[in-house]
Amino acid sequence: MAITIASDEPEYARSPSLVATFSRRLLTDPVTLVAVLYLGLLCLVAIFAPLIAPNDPLAQSILQINLPPSRDHWLGTDQFGRDVLSRIIYGSRASLELGLISPLLAALGGSIIGMIGGYFGGIVDRVVGRLIDLLLSFPILLLGIIVAAALGPGFWNLVMALVLAFAPRFARIARASTLSIRNEPFVEAAVAAGVRHPTIIVRHILPNIAGSIAVLITLWISSAIQLEATLSFLGLGTEPPRPSWGNIIRDGLNNLFGSAWPIVSAGFAITLTVLAFNLLGDAVRDVLDPELKE
Repeated sequence: MAITIASDEPEYARSPSLVATFSRRLLTDPVTLVAVLYLGLLCLVAIFAPLIAPNDPLAQSILQINLPPSRDHWLGTDQFGRDVLSRIIYGSRASLELGLISPLLAALGGSIIGMIGGYFGGIVDRVVGRLIDLLLSFPILLLGIIVAAALGPGFWNLVMALVLAFAPRFARIARASTLSIRNEPFVEAAVAAGVRHPTIIVRHILPNIAGSIAVLITLWISSAIQLEATLSFLGLGTEPPRPSWGNIIRDGLNNLFGSAWPIVSAGFAITLTVLAFNLLGDAVRDVLDPELKE
């Protein structure tokens, strides 16, 4: 008769951690590695913009209007004589801040609302579901325009507009995931043991839906950067003189035949950043999705 000797080490302890799995993904996928390196470099550029930018992004000079790229101005100057490269570097601050802050705040608020509705059910779930359906009926850009127009232009008003536009997307995912988890035996056991509802939500529901929310955050960061550029282009986003990639394109459009470098440079920066975040989102999804890890 064969004798099986059980190991003292639990099975889950031998499985690779998420950090190890993601690190292995970086080493085996050069495309993901390039995207992560680019985003890391972009964050460093935004943080140390005063040290990296070759010129003052707000300094104007009538003698340096619409200059082509040169040794002194690598990306030329705009219609006000401002250095385009310096404005692109400083503009990364506004675009990254909004791209990171608004999805994180939307994930926090939307996930709380979705988990409450999915966990308690009944009238609470019906109210939450109708509210989500109402907000989802508006296209994201239209809802952002309405809120930004109501609040007025400005960085933090734009953040609030995007939070309101993104929150129902997170709430829907959190609600659906909570509905599938709340009847699991470990949740029912916690309820039977008299554990308080907030504790159950935090300790049992949230860890099981965090993966889906994390993937959604990485994907909506790129959408937030695109929407910031769109709303700033329409004059409803970051207000001058603070540069952002969106208002750089708007200013460049008024001077398209004088110098196209502001539009080309800001558009290229937006494209690379959105692509990098999308690739990062795909990698995070592959790591967190249990079916893809099999």
